[in-house]
Formats: sequence, structure tokens, C-alpha cells
Amino acid sequence: MKSGPVPVAIFVDRFIAGGTQRQMLELVARLDRRRFRVHPVCFHAVGVWFPRVSVLAEPVAVFPIHGFTKPATYKQLLAFAQWCRAKEIAILQTCELYSNIFGLPGGMLASVPVRIGSRRGLVETPAQQRLQKYAYTTAHRVVANSQAAAQRLRLEGVAAEKIVVIPNGIDATLFAQREYALHPRTIAMVACLREEKRVDVLLDAAPLIVARHPQAEILIVGDGPCRAELEARARTNQIADRVRFLGHRDDVPAVLAAADVFVLPSRSEAFPNAIVEAMMSGLPVVASRVGGIPELVEDGRTGRLVPPGDAAHLAAAVIDILDHPDRAMQMGQTARRRIEEQYSFDRMVHQFETLYLRELAARNGAEREREVA
Repeated sequence: MKSGPVPVAIFVDRFIAGGTQRQMLELVARLDRRRFRVHPVCFHAVGVWFPRVSVLAEPVAVFPIHGFTKPATYKQLLAFAQWCRAKEIAILQTCELYSNIFGLPGGMLASVPVRIGSRRGLVETPAQQRLQKYAYTTAHRVVANSQAAAQRLRLEGVAAEKIVVIPNGIDATLFAQREYALHPRTIAMVACLREEKRVDVLLDAAPLIVARHPQAEILIVGDGPCRAELEARARTNQIADRVRFLGHRDDVPAVLAAADVFVLPSRSEAFPNAIVEAMMSGLPVVASRVGGIPELVEDGRTGRLVPPGDAAHLAAAVIDILDHPDRAMQMGQTARRRIEEQYSFDRMVHQFETLYLRELAARNGAEREREVA
């Protein structure tokens, strides 16, 4: 490899507006260019954030696939391996399920010196788990974004010494100190409208919340395949006039600044960026006690944890917060301090940079030992 910045490939499935993609967008933008030459990689040149990433680093390399059983996918795999060799990629970081499955074996074919996979979610089919488990065998390290994700890796047979935990980060400058309402009533949720986010549980809790707080309003930020079904559920529950589906928004900090409590009733989460942003906004959080959420939300101190899928418990927790604005303000302030102290993009990027350089030094040292032997 030539001297100069180390060529690093950051492989994301697609640059859509999602939590993982935001984290990797920041990683691409913030890696030290004195040390690293950054090459973004994805499967398809689509997504609202694709134009952003295309101007942050080297040109985005695109390797379109349409399923792992199609012959064209193997041609793309060979093309990716050839690209890695041509660009002299020294470090490959795959970031999501499909980029793990495709990119890590491709990096092995190309003999990329350092191959790092990721675990940033907890929901896969058995077939996806098998493919990803095989892909992890071709990685030198696997980064989990929470202790819950790390535990899932261990349960799936990934060696503990192969796992590195690097929590997500946040740009604190985007979230101003808030002014707390004397009469809180606005409930916010930010999520892709998929089944596992269980927006339906919030909509089923809404009639109970509105019965206690008739002026309560629910803001749902995000889009996804379940939107039409959820809008219909709001009408069925006779709370459509109290729920606003805002769709995709680029001004999430402003939406959170207008809210009084944040809700995330997911059935599975590794490390939800939406909760990190809500806590940084100074909001008390009501969320399911699943996955990595208890690593963020301390029940009774920064919010409330409730059983997943339980609309009655969710409603009771939200009502309790709306009933006690002074306590809600304390929770929100404590939540913000915790995020300020423990989570930042600078911390996250530093941990990735340290990992990259350490692994590269280890591989180079092992190569020199083989040469001497």
C-alpha cells in the first residue's frame, strides 16, 4: 500500500434517512482526512442522504444487487473485490445486515487487511441470521452499538474477543436548551413506520391519554410501509384529530423542541438514535423495556420503561409524566446531562479511528512476523 492516508471503505446498504445511516454519514464526514481516505460504498444510488454523502468523500462506489440468490449478485461480489484491490482498501467497515453479508466475504476475497462488521439491530429472519453469522467469520472484528447487540452476537456464536462496543453518537449543537411547558400536552415519536416499532401500541394508548388530557396531541415523525394502516387505526380509535403524521422531516430537533414527552414502544431495539436525540432535547422518555433501551433510559430518573406491546401501561406512564410537569422537567434535564456527558459524535468517531489504527497495526505486525519466519 502506498504511503499517505489509509484507504477506508464505509459500506452502507442505502443512504436513506435512518438511524444507522445518520451515524455512518457522520463517520464518513468526521474521519480524520490526515489519517484516512474515505470511500463510501452502497448498493443503490438512492436515498435522501445520498447527495450529501457523495460530496463528503471520494466518489460513492455503487454495487447494485437484487437478492443473494441471483447470479448477477456474484458478479457484483467479484466486482466489489476487484474494486477493493484497485483502490488498495486497507480497512473495510460494513454497517448493516446486507452490507455485512455481501461486503465482508467480498473483502476477504480481495484480501483487505482489516475487515470490520457491525451489529446495529436485533431483528432478522433465521435465514438472514445464518448468512450474517457466516459473514462474521470473515471479519476481524464486529462492532456492536450497544451491550444488548453485543450479547446477541455472543449468543449467535461470535467470539467475545472479536466484539467491540462503540455506542452511537449525537451532535449536541443541534439541540438547544429547552423551555419547559407549565401545561405539557405534546407527545412525540420519531421512527420508521415499520411493524417492529409498534406505533399501533401508542395509537391504542392514545384514547386513554386523551381521556385524561383532552388537549393532548401526538406527533409521529417518519414514514414507512405501515403508514396507511396506522392512519386507519387512528381513525378507528377515534383519535385521528389528536394525531399528526408528519412524515419524513429534516428538522427533527425543532419537532422535539416543541414536544413535552417522547415515546418509543418498539418490540426490539439495539440502540435507538431517536431516544438519544429525545434525551438530548431534554425530554422525558417512555419506552419499551427491550434491547438496548434500558442502557439509555433509567426508569424513574430519565423516563419510564414499560412492557412491550402493553398499551395500558404505556398510557399510564405517559399520563403520569403529563400529570407531573415538575418531575417531567427534572427527568428531561437529567436525560440531557447524561447524553452530553456520555455520547457524542466526536467520542464515537475517535473510538472508530482508534479501532481502525489498532487493527491495522495488528495485521501489519502479523504480516511482518510471517515475513521474518
